[in-house]
Amino acid sequence: MNRKDIPSEEEQFNAYKSVAVRVKPYSVIIRTLDLGGDKFLSQLDVPREMNPFLGWRAIRFCLAQPNIFKSQLRAILRASVYGNIKMMYPMISGVSELRQANAVLEEVKQELRQKNVPFNEKIPVGAMIEVPSAAITSDILAKESDFFSIGTNDLIQYSLAVDRVNEKIAYLYEPAHPAVLNLIKMVIENGHKNDIPVALCGEMAGDIALTMILLGLGLDEFSTSPIAVPEIKKIVRSIKYSEAEKIAEKALSFSTGAEVQEFAKAKLRELVPDIAEELSS
Repeated sequence: MNRKDIPSEEEQFNAYKSVAVRVKPYSVIIRTLDLGGDKFLSQLDVPREMNPFLGWRAIRFCLAQPNIFKSQLRAILRASVYGNIKMMYPMISGVSELRQANAVLEEVKQELRQKNVPFNEKIPVGAMIEVPSAAITSDILAKESDFFSIGTNDLIQYSLAVDRVNEKIAYLYEPAHPAVLNLIKMVIENGHKNDIPVALCGEMAGDIALTMILLGLGLDEFSTSPIAVPEIKKIVRSIKYSEAEKIAEKALSFSTGAEVQEFAKAKLRELVPDIAEELSS
């Protein structure tokens, strides 16, 4: 977003390789091009849309622009031999898109095989769950994914029909809304039934008031900003998993997001008081 041209395959390859080498043996998850909504490069001839967050973005854009998509896929695959790289597709709304994206990926793999270019044949490929239709059909998607990452920023705004950047309705943007929690619960359960891990990203992942609830719902990974990591780790280490499960079960019994938030904050004050002080300050 800080440049006027699209990065070349070679530039992407070098960037991905650099990160993979530095964090090896730990994993690196590379998201395929997630342009759209409020993020578009000026040199791309993208028409103005009345509802850009519901429009031509992320995986939809990539499938319609196979040259751009394939360039990134080649770069990711080439870099995959230098570390523990995983990749995932954003904005998947159903299994058809997942299959289309995987078909393009297979084409790129075949091209690299023919040129004897090495890559990880078993590179894990996951799906972002940020569209309600994906959450509701996550049992189907889980059968064809290696992992899930729940994108809460979009999942919340789509589930509640709330534009998260509209100040007039900001009060309606509730991460703890029962509908949101139940969708997250559904995705985690469907992922685990199919033996795949489920992560969660977005602002909600760093909301310390909700950490115990998410943990109790069975979440495997929190993807959050570095500044929140110490607090999240302390909360996770401060309670037993069985305790977190009871907290999550109780949270799901409330009727409103406000009730869930109050309950979550009370539990945080009770179980991790020093972290709770930071929340209230």
